[in-house]
Amino acid sequence: MDEQSTFMPDLTLGYGLFLVVWGVAVSVLSDSQSVTSYFPSLLGLPLALSGWMAKSNPEKRKLWMHVAVTFGLLCALGGTRFFMVMGDGINYASGSMLMLFLTGSAYTGLCVRSFIEARKAGQ
Repeated sequence: MDEQSTFMPDLTLGYGLFLVVWGVAVSVLSDSQSVTSYFPSLLGLPLALSGWMAKSNPEKRKLWMHVAVTFGLLCALGGTRFFMVMGDGINYASGSMLMLFLTGSAYTGLCVRSFIEARKAGQ
């Protein structure tokens, strides 16, 4: 597998791990008693797993990257709640929603671009 073909699985693994750490850190820092503060972590786990599976099983990379983009889209959609609560100011919860919206949208856009490029390259 060449360097270009491992970029998206590497990015997916990194993004998933980032979300896991973010969810745990925000929950600990905010002293939250709510399970919803772990929402980024709950989305990050399948993303990290998908990235790892795409790296370790190149023959199934396409499948795992499609699974990953689904969770990336869920991040972006989950983050849209920020627009409903932004009038209350920025706190840990709304900051996490904004982070999910921005990073989930960017990640989904990169995945779509990568899928288009792979299709053009005949992969």
